[in-house]
Amino acid sequence: MNALPNRLDKEPGMARCRWMAAWVVALGLAVLPGLAAAQRMEGDVARADGLYSAEVPVTSQTASARQAGFARALVQVLAKLSGDKNVAGRPGVGRELRHASDFVDGYDFRQDEGRSASGAPTYRTTLVVRFKPSEVDAVASALGLPIWPQPRPKPVLWLAIDDGRGPRLVSLKQNDAARPVLDRAIERGYRLGLPSGTAAEQAAVGAIWRGDTGAIARLSSRYSPPKQLIGKLYRHEGGWKADWIFVDEGRVLSRWSEEGRDARRLMATGAEGTADALTRRYAKAGTAAPPGEHRVVFTGLHSADDFIRLSAYLQSTSVVRRITPVRATPEALELELDLLTGLSGFRRVVDESVLAAVSDGDAGDGVETASNAPVYRLR
Repeated sequence: MNALPNRLDKEPGMARCRWMAAWVVALGLAVLPGLAAAQRMEGDVARADGLYSAEVPVTSQTASARQAGFARALVQVLAKLSGDKNVAGRPGVGRELRHASDFVDGYDFRQDEGRSASGAPTYRTTLVVRFKPSEVDAVASALGLPIWPQPRPKPVLWLAIDDGRGPRLVSLKQNDAARPVLDRAIERGYRLGLPSGTAAEQAAVGAIWRGDTGAIARLSSRYSPPKQLIGKLYRHEGGWKADWIFVDEGRVLSRWSEEGRDARRLMATGAEGTADALTRRYAKAGTAAPPGEHRVVFTGLHSADDFIRLSAYLQSTSVVRRITPVRATPEALELELDLLTGLSGFRRVVDESVLAAVSDGDAGDGVETASNAPVYRLR
């Protein structure tokens, strides 16, 4: 690498350009920090691990498929962070999803092999995305999303399945049988544990079947924390039915039932209902300011193009709902912004490379403004 400057100095004109282009191609994605696909050793499988990573299926590895995958992965992460599975419908979230790649720390692709109904092999491409925690946290705060704090509890799953041959307990040794509910819990931002399957636990199937929460709580006392998801899955009217009870420290927080033909989908509903019950009890409301209209002053505008650039940028942010011009002088432009989460949310999402904060209320520099109006300079 030390010889690189001398080599370039000796290369004439077009030859130097061609050599430089070849060098850049050789570097590949390594010149794009944060968006490069990680290099993996043979046998190392990419998987989402943690609150700020997610997996989504994609149709290909093209740039367009990747960008769409980033948005869907960000929805998953915001849902895990907030506990709200419908987080994509919250105000302001849709705009942030358009810029999902800005929050990406790295990504990988994984090829998953399966079997079709006829037994033929099938292949699915999965995009595994890792996001920057600090930036995702800032967006969640700016949008006023609720936060489900960490560490998250790991309830014990007491699941009995009757496929027509009598109910049987799903223990740690049969964890593959419970994979749909275990995986869905991870997607919702927490984990479920399974009992070890001792003789006493196997004999507790009857208590599970009749919904004896007290008996299961006593049996589960050797595990931590004192939270149990009790479920039974059984044949019902040509399909399947799942009955669920979630218990938190001896208190029944939720009961629900689901019916359908897909036993795996019904099994996953246990994780869904548990996540909903946990977030209702433990998620904290967002700390952002309430919505409202605020005066903000902008300087550094010297032409109509500057005004258009400022207006386009403000409309692209997730917290600005409406812009109303108030006053224009040769030194500044004063706008009234209808802000989703107040000035605090606006400050969190402002890109300093576009708008530099001059003052939080005292404009200075001879600029006359409304009382306490913050001032930003267009770069």
